Amino acid sequence: MTTDLRDPSRYLTGGELVLTGLAWRHGPADSEPFVRILAAAGVAALAAGEAELGAVPEDLVAACAQHRLPLLAVNESVAFATITEHVVRRVSGERAGDLAAVVDRHRRLMTAGPAGGGPEVVLDLLGSDLDLRAWVLSPTGRRVAGPRGLAPLPHETAAQLAADGLAAVRAGRRRPVRTSVGGEAYALFPIRSAPSGTPRGPAIADWLLAVRADASDWPEERLDLLDGVTQLIAVERDRRDAARTVRRRLAGEVLELVQSGAAPAEIAARLRVAAPVLLPGLGAAPHWQVVVATADGAGGGQAARALLEEILVAPDAPGPEVADRIAVARLGEEAVALVPLPAVAADGAPTGDDAAGQGPEGLVAEELLDTVRLPLSAGLGDGDRITLGVSAVVHSAEGLRGALEEARHARRVAAARPGSVCAAGHQELASHVLLLPFVPDDVRRAFTARLLDPLRDYDRRHRAELVPTLEAFLDSDGSWTRCAARLHLHVNTLRYRVGRIEQLTGRDLSRLEDKLDFFLALRMS
Repeated sequence: MTTDLRDPSRYLTGGELVLTGLAWRHGPADSEPFVRILAAAGVAALAAGEAELGAVPEDLVAACAQHRLPLLAVNESVAFATITEHVVRRVSGERAGDLAAVVDRHRRLMTAGPAGGGPEVVLDLLGSDLDLRAWVLSPTGRRVAGPRGLAPLPHETAAQLAADGLAAVRAGRRRPVRTSVGGEAYALFPIRSAPSGTPRGPAIADWLLAVRADASDWPEERLDLLDGVTQLIAVERDRRDAARTVRRRLAGEVLELVQSGAAPAEIAARLRVAAPVLLPGLGAAPHWQVVVATADGAGGGQAARALLEEILVAPDAPGPEVADRIAVARLGEEAVALVPLPAVAADGAPTGDDAAGQGPEGLVAEELLDTVRLPLSAGLGDGDRITLGVSAVVHSAEGLRGALEEARHARRVAAARPGSVCAAGHQELASHVLLLPFVPDDVRRAFTARLLDPLRDYDRRHRAELVPTLEAFLDSDGSWTRCAARLHLHVNTLRYRVGRIEQLTGRDLSRLEDKLDFFLALRMS
């Protein structure tokens, strides 16, 4: 406690180290009453700063000797804040030992069953005993658990923390990972887990403990304590993973039937058997969507399954009432999700085939990645990729085979795109986007060279802009006025450029076939 009051007794509870700059002392007679008050309150010691008087006065030394109160001299080069920080750190270390015993008891409870109350209880202990605010995050930045009664982390902050944590694991950095988001310091601890009897999963699928604190000067005891907390939370991770086993197995059985070409009646019968697990609480035959994912070089099928389960419960995905029913199976190196979409709206109004022939909207490929692209990209090494394909909504078992193939085609379209985390949806399979990725590279190069190389050569020699003009002309649907306005050109100048394009390539941009050839060449270049 730091004070310069003549009588600080109302703020003393006993056991304090009192720091004072001696501003209360106006003469030798002031020392004894001040020390008498401290001794009566049961303080541990008095530390007097030398900056004000140049040295501790003899009358203060005599008063402390009289009341048997330890007296320390604080050189003017030592700040009171330095002493305070040192004492707090030592006291916190002792309290950490007490907390470790509490955490150990909680570990035994959680290992024995759900009586421990989940990771939130441990996070509450960190807050109440060590004044540490901590959250458990998934690899996509989803908040798995946090201190009760405390506002959750903003998703942008959680996503950045997950990205920093995954990048650090990939780089092999030692724990804790120290980072800063929004001006706040955080210490990140990976939560590694593996169910008994199975190999440890890929690091990119791990949870993360994010502690809002600067851990740069933490003692080893505190780091060991946080490591113990991560091991405790790993028990809960394993329990949740085990709870998905039955759902994964049932989904795998259904998908094996679909993949093998089984009769729709057999698939429908298997779905009815699996309904209590896959469709709890729906009460009506749902519509279905299929999502296929691969994780090339990032842990294979096991990582793809874990990440797809996380992606499908990301903040912008369907709400918990749908997310809890998502079943993800592993088929070789693919992860395949069966996503049920209720056929009846929440208010009881009919949807899907019961209302104007329209089914539910379902998942949108790019929206699935909006909130998870940052952390997942950070966790991938060079050459690692995660690609997703999303099918259209189907309303019966008969449509599942087509939905699976559609999702696989969409994933291949996504795989042909640049970037480490890509997705494509069924909407893109009805356009040229489906065809272009599967054009052989030599055919692609030959086709674009014949159409665009003359224009590129001309642009280099004359510093012209024929290729950008061609692209703008096609984007404007061949409208002279819109294209000229877009390029800030006079229409006559635009007509001259288009004429030069036609002259160099021998094509006619008034013909649909030639427009289409140029359009495809630009898309493949």
